Amino acid sequence: MAFMPVKFNLQKRVKLAQGLWMIYWLSVIVGILLFGLGIFFKIELRKRSEMMDNNESHLVPNLLILVGSLACGLNAFGGKVCHDSLDPIKFAKWKPMLKPFLLLCCGFNALLLLTALLCFLMQFAVYLTLAEGLKNSIKFYKDTDTPGRCFMKRTLDMTQIEFRCCGNNNFRDWFEVQWISNRYLDMSNDLVKDRVLSNVEGKYLMDSVPFSCCNPGSPRPCIQHHLTNNSAHYDYDHRIEELNIWTRGCREALFYYFSSIMNSIGVLIIGTIILESVDMAGLKYLTTALDTMEDPENPECESDGWLLEKGVKETMGELFAKMKTLGKTNQVVEGEDAPEG
Repeated sequence: MAFMPVKFNLQKRVKLAQGLWMIYWLSVIVGILLFGLGIFFKIELRKRSEMMDNNESHLVPNLLILVGSLACGLNAFGGKVCHDSLDPIKFAKWKPMLKPFLLLCCGFNALLLLTALLCFLMQFAVYLTLAEGLKNSIKFYKDTDTPGRCFMKRTLDMTQIEFRCCGNNNFRDWFEVQWISNRYLDMSNDLVKDRVLSNVEGKYLMDSVPFSCCNPGSPRPCIQHHLTNNSAHYDYDHRIEELNIWTRGCREALFYYFSSIMNSIGVLIIGTIILESVDMAGLKYLTTALDTMEDPENPECESDGWLLEKGVKETMGELFAKMKTLGKTNQVVEGEDAPEG
């Protein structure tokens, strides 16, 4: 007995074909959206590449561009089939292609599922890449004269301003690195010399942060130097006062930004899988309804449509039997090809 059988007359077949045509073209629009999101995500990764030490993975955006392109092509073809389905002459040329097309759609859904899973699973890799990349970015902030790092200062400053963040984990990360180049330090000044000599690695460390860490919304002029020295500022206690610099780390801010994009794309892809499944089920009903018409020359006659010709159990049993037969055939072929000892 067929799985989920439905009786069709002319009116139902026409409504099914029209509804499917609309859903297929909606799927084309979703495909264009996925393609556009892939391009957007790829550009965003390129823009933040220096913050990721140029080790960011483009697997997800590349897959998005691929599935977006495939979705446009497959669904445009499905829409054309539905448009021609009620004309026996036009439909006849599409009929031999429908079984391979449905199998291709199953494979496409599997690819969509893989892409959705990667959108969620690759977030951990993004987090680790950001952690390492931002750590190096802060370390190379001062190297404005070093080839390959000339724009690191500008990139990091713009990132901190745009994402309202400071440092890798927090603003204290700037206390652990020398972020002012030696060319701007007066080594003849005793205070500067003493600070450099007092450090084991010979670095000029201070409890200060770059200007890009300043919060312009604070009513008090930005305190970016001597942050932990209460006596250096009037009416100031860094332990209890809300600082007028950004307290959130850039790793957290950037990860939240990228994870939001990836989660949104993942949800959209899951919705696309459901839409593609509806397309496949509808096309299966339409093709079986057209194949089982009692009198093909009489469009008014009734017909039966179904998802599977047999029940789920019988269909799965046949599928496993075919796979076993195929496996045995391959073993026999390998045995025949083996050289005689």
